[in-house]
Amino acid sequence: MNDISTFGDRLRQARKERGLTQEQLAERCGITPGFISRLERGEDNPGMSTVIKLAAALGITTSRLLDNRERLQDAGRNSGIIGLRNVLLTATGLRGLEAPADRAPVPLPELERAVAQGWRLYWQGRLGELAVLLEDLIPAARATERETGAAGARPLAQAFQLAADLLVHCGSDDLAFSTARRAVRAADRGDDPLQYAAAAGTLSWATLHQGRLEEAERIALSAAEMARPSGLAAATVHGALLLSAAAPAAARGDRDAATGYLAEARVVSLRFTGGERRDYEMNFGPVQVAMQEAHALSVLREADQALRAAKRVQRPVLMPISWGAHLLDVAQARLDKGDTGGAADALLEAFGVSPEWARAQGLWRDASARTVTRARLGSQKVRKLARAAGMR
Repeated sequence: MNDISTFGDRLRQARKERGLTQEQLAERCGITPGFISRLERGEDNPGMSTVIKLAAALGITTSRLLDNRERLQDAGRNSGIIGLRNVLLTATGLRGLEAPADRAPVPLPELERAVAQGWRLYWQGRLGELAVLLEDLIPAARATERETGAAGARPLAQAFQLAADLLVHCGSDDLAFSTARRAVRAADRGDDPLQYAAAAGTLSWATLHQGRLEEAERIALSAAEMARPSGLAAATVHGALLLSAAAPAAARGDRDAATGYLAEARVVSLRFTGGERRDYEMNFGPVQVAMQEAHALSVLREADQALRAAKRVQRPVLMPISWGAHLLDVAQARLDKGDTGGAADALLEAFGVSPEWARAQGLWRDASARTVTRARLGSQKVRKLARAAGMR
């Protein structure tokens, strides 16, 4: 069963639905009609900045062009994202309109253990299991915060962060944004400014996936300023937020801004003589800086420099799906250089990190489709990639 359409197919369909010619769309985007034509035929790589320009010109979400949608494995309950959506879209907090509480508070240590389990599932790419966990976790965290006040704000904020992160992977960008806003508001009711800044980082990421690049960059920078380093945990959050600002800067093609944020983050990382750190579920250190540099250069279509930066990225210190995301940048750079064999290697390795996570990534599926099409099933690994992507 073929579970993949190409980027070109989706672009052509959206353009025709709007009644636009390739020339008219190209004029709106500030790119050439020939490039539009090559994209629709699958002969060129779009790059994230181009995807965002095209989506804005067509008045659609980037998720539609990338075909980001729910592809969660069944984890013993069939509700999936629908169940999580129903938990999030309630009248909770609206006086006189909310339903009676359906969950009793739980002890804070128990709640914090459940949140920690949620993060383990997320970083391992076990997204279906995470969706099931969140259906129970969010109501429990809400009830606990109502009883404990500020002490319950941090686990509730992180539960909302987890939900927002999951929704981004499933293409529900607007619901992800509103859920990330809830995370920020929950953190604001607490007494931990670093948790507030970390939740704002999730909000920036959700905003980036809506294609609102300047706003995503502004949020990340504002949050980074709130977390000016006074200790190592603050340095982790501050540095990670600088890297968050670099991503939208690169996506809008501002190389100077992106490299400036990366240089500032690199200085912060010099404090980490013991290597990488993870605080507030934000990962930061010299390897994270190298990984984000490779990402920015891949987005800016500087393939040779992206691959040089990638040589400084060490798998053992990265969380599994962080490594998978890095491999997508490597694959994009390899495709830009015409190296379909190298791209296939990176895409297969990313799939091995978590098949469920990989299939949820529109960039993975599109890069796989381009790799298979260009290589024409000429090797065993390309045939294996085609099967993984649902093309055979």
